[in-house]
Amino acid sequence: MLERSGDAGPGVVVVTGASTGIGKAAALLLARSGYVVYAGVRREADGAALTREAGDSAQLRPLMLDVTDVTHICEAVTHVQSELRGRPFRGLVNNAGIAVAAPLEFIPIEDLRQQFEVNVVGQVAMSQAFLPLLRRHRGRLVFVGSVSGLVSTRMLGAYAASKFALEAVADAFRRELRPHGVRVCLVEPGRISTPIWDKSLAEGMERLGAMGPQVRDYYGDLIEELVEGARQATVNGASPDAVAQAVKRALSARRTRTRYFVGADAHVVNVLRRVVSDPLLDRLISATRR
Repeated sequence: MLERSGDAGPGVVVVTGASTGIGKAAALLLARSGYVVYAGVRREADGAALTREAGDSAQLRPLMLDVTDVTHICEAVTHVQSELRGRPFRGLVNNAGIAVAAPLEFIPIEDLRQQFEVNVVGQVAMSQAFLPLLRRHRGRLVFVGSVSGLVSTRMLGAYAASKFALEAVADAFRRELRPHGVRVCLVEPGRISTPIWDKSLAEGMERLGAMGPQVRDYYGDLIEELVEGARQATVNGASPDAVAQAVKRALSARRTRTRYFVGADAHVVNVLRRVVSDPLLDRLISATRR
């Protein structure tokens, strides 16, 4: 039986990748807004830290969750369902993600697979597992994408490819689930100041160091650009709180958008990719390093 989404207050939400950055900001905002939030983390210490930051509110509940682990996903569904206790299930926020930095010419294939396993396959697996609840409660399915899913950049081709794939995943789910009362939204942040870039840079430099001198010969300038880009994102990127606000709107707005762009750069990229030719866009991207 379908349950009306207007019943019993804000209800219950699951947010993946809530240890840091966008996921953490979204989990805290939603909990403070009255939702009961199951915040997916991969370490107990991260869950404890998140609980402390949320304060005394019982609205935020850490959930041990690796989106690449089928057992974790099944246990998460069972756990959330068992604790609904008459509350409506409002939605699933698929936010978990990693960024693998390397030139595509040399990226280890196992790293490429891991990029897609987390950013694409894990999102689909989570969505499939929670869709019975989403259908029953007319909940919403929210994906956190990136403008990298609209325009690919150098040294982050694997990450961009996974976000391009997520665009297709969200579009397909939206069109397939529309007749069944499940709304699907994609949140598209631009440059956001989150720990993902520091972590990606550290892992990327380690990865590049193991690739041999040819990589430096061919891509030395772009490696320097990667370092500077990560620094700029950390210093000048928009706050994760802005993305959290977009996530909240995607879950609660009476009239949902298919896409929520966050940040001026996200809006600019969205326009450019529609009106600028590929050769000109290539030149614009190349010019950003000077």
